Amino acid sequence: MADRTAVEIKATPESVMVTDSPARARLEDQIAWYDRKSQENQRWFKALKICQIVTAAAIPVAAGVGAKAWLVGGGGALIVVLEGIQQLQQYQQNWTTYRSTCERLKHEKFLFLGRAGPYAEVPNPESLLAERVEGLVSQEHAAWVSHRDDAGKRIGGGE
Repeated sequence: MADRTAVEIKATPESVMVTDSPARARLEDQIAWYDRKSQENQRWFKALKICQIVTAAAIPVAAGVGAKAWLVGGGGALIVVLEGIQQLQQYQQNWTTYRSTCERLKHEKFLFLGRAGPYAEVPNPESLLAERVEGLVSQEHAAWVSHRDDAGKRIGGGE
């Protein structure tokens, strides 16, 4: 009779990769950072949009019941301020960019763990992992800097 007290242990993708190398530790750190930042930016984007929608819906109601002009005008001004914050902080853009980078890093992790794709027949998969992770991170950073510079020029009226 089999031992019924035995516990089945299932490995999750997070538990499979032991971070005993700097490359793997960096990969895990970057996946966690991009995941956290993506979620944070998603929450901010949705909170601002919900506030805008509720405020926009309340303006005609307030006007219809004869609310003071400053209240109706204040609602319109609030919508403009919230949209300005969204445009300045780029929460939606950051959310999708960070999520995309996080998923690319996860993809790289699974290729490495399975010794598949570019890791299939290389003599030192750890160094290849380090190069590819840093390539993904620097690529995302360069895109972010470029996007910020473009946004700054639009807002500041630069060239």
